[in-house]
Amino acid sequence: ERRLRDIYRHLGKDYDERVLPSIINEVLKSIVAQYNASQLITQRERVSKAVRDQLVNRARDFNILLDDVSLTHLS
Repeated sequence: ERRLRDIYRHLGKDYDERVLPSIINEVLKSIVAQYNASQLITQRERVSKAVRDQLVNRARDFNILLDDVSLTHLS
């Protein structure tokens, strides 16, 4: 209950809509920068796992629990 109050006070009612896009951009830029274009395709599973793991960890910093992350289009 205290966490919910803190989240609401600091981030507002629509915190997930404000926080998630910035976290997603941050994580994607960080991960994608580690690979060249062909590696992003050939190592898609590794890239997806890295993105998933980092998104889950970053979201946790904001008390957001991500159950699943899926990269549906990588080109």
